[in-house]
Amino acid sequence: MKNYIDLHIHSKYSDDGEYTPAQLVEMCEEKGIRIMALADHNTAEGVLEAKKRAEELGICLIPAVEIDCTYRGVNLHVVGYGIDEKSREIRELYSNIYRQEKELSMKKVELTRNLGFEVTKEELDRLSDNGVYTGEMFGEVILAKKEYADHALLKPYRNGGSRSDNPYVNFYWDFYAPGKPCYTEVKFPTLEEIVRLIHQQGGKAVLAHPGINLKNCPQLFDEMMKETPLDGVEAFSNYHDEKTVDHYYKKGKNHKIMITCGSDFHGKTKPSIGLGECRCPYDEEFIENSLKKYNLIKL
Repeated sequence: MKNYIDLHIHSKYSDDGEYTPAQLVEMCEEKGIRIMALADHNTAEGVLEAKKRAEELGICLIPAVEIDCTYRGVNLHVVGYGIDEKSREIRELYSNIYRQEKELSMKKVELTRNLGFEVTKEELDRLSDNGVYTGEMFGEVILAKKEYADHALLKPYRNGGSRSDNPYVNFYWDFYAPGKPCYTEVKFPTLEEIVRLIHQQGGKAVLAHPGINLKNCPQLFDEMMKETPLDGVEAFSNYHDEKTVDHYYKKGKNHKIMITCGSDFHGKTKPSIGLGECRCPYDEEFIENSLKKYNLIKL
């Protein structure tokens, strides 16, 4: 069985990514990944750097972007594959989201202090390159503070704790995600708007890790497929257990759409996720053939 594709990788151009685009290409080459996609959050700024290094190493790189959007009040992530990395529209999308996130970052500091944790702007600036503070950054700062070593609220994120597999991102989900005490709302575009934007770029729109975003409302998948021309679903994801993989694999087959695989690798933010760990139980050649069919890689 061949596993050599990873279509969901984040670089430092994502606020929560660790490595440069070139480093990620080199890491993929070392891992035997021959087809990859750099899919940073709401930006394609790192694609040109990745593309240059991929050409040097003989790696097939698909330009991509992972975009935040909403559908019926549910926050979703859609990956646009084969987009124009120089697109003015994608730059404008990023500028709008970045402006909101930066404005809300100090609000997160205030809400974090309300939880009983003292965090300073200076501590967060050591982790942030652009003044945006993510929930993962708050987790990294707080978990490193000696004064909170025995704090009861943090025990699940310590070694051996129930949330210790990916402590920083789990800290985000538990305190900074929608409905949680430190949540700050960014006004994201709708699913329909983002699919239209991706298609205008000549790209293909794929719903990322639905087992996470649709965990409490899986029925929405069939509904959105009736209303929105999605091109594919990321059935094979590090976040999906065997049952979830099978569910969305069959959904993709039933709807006759592209089925993709992606690890959602970030580096230190999600230490339990490695490059290429997409939980695909099949030979990934069928995914390569699908990418060819959709004109995302050359025949």
